[in-house]
Amino acid sequence: MFPEFEVVPAVDVQDGEVVQLVQGERGTEKTYGDPVAAAERWVDQGARTLHLVDLDGAFEGERANAPAIDAILDAVDVTVQLGGGIRTAEDAVDLLDRGVDRVILGTAAVENPDIVAEISEQYPDGVLVSLDAKEGEVVVSGWTEGTGLDPAEAAGRYEDLGAAGILFTDVDVEGRLDGVQTEPVRRLVEAVDIPVVASGGVATLDDVRALRGAGAAAVVVGSALYEGRFTLREAMAAVESS
Repeated sequence: MFPEFEVVPAVDVQDGEVVQLVQGERGTEKTYGDPVAAAERWVDQGARTLHLVDLDGAFEGERANAPAIDAILDAVDVTVQLGGGIRTAEDAVDLLDRGVDRVILGTAAVENPDIVAEISEQYPDGVLVSLDAKEGEVVVSGWTEGTGLDPAEAAGRYEDLGAAGILFTDVDVEGRLDGVQTEPVRRLVEAVDIPVVASGGVATLDDVRALRGAGAAAVVVGSALYEGRFTLREAMAAVESS
């Protein structure tokens, strides 16, 4: 999935615009304009993968920004992983058939783990299971509901079901630009043999290096890029030189 460590820009879409939330809470969003323009900007800077999220879909349970997502798919020619509001195997397979490289399943995978195996039978590299953790507990439904699941234990279960990778979002630091926590990432990396993609809290180039050092296969970066803390090119260069 990630032959070498990647810095993956996030394009989170709400009401047809790019936004970043603080700790996933509605009402905290800051808006950054047109999704297609953002996607093209990151690709121009060298992104090999884009991380797309339909935030309205994540909260409401059904995809709400399909036109914006489709426009991005038409505009760029890089690997695309998409999450938010994908609740059935049929929805996931339809997206994979249309050119999405990986679907991100969070709530759907927690509520129905077998969906991972069902999709993976058709697309062995097509499922990235999203384990979003708050205070050490997996949360779902746009980070609003606790599940009682331990992220490392859950990751092993999804690996057995055929997940191609785990997307781990540390909700405690997400969107705050205060830095990352490496220990939760390290625990996940040690628990599974599939790639772990880290997300949440990145504020500096040192944070990117730290997550790589913790064993992550890639890191998703949102607010730090949009706020100009560093450029995508700088992040890629920092990793290559470390």
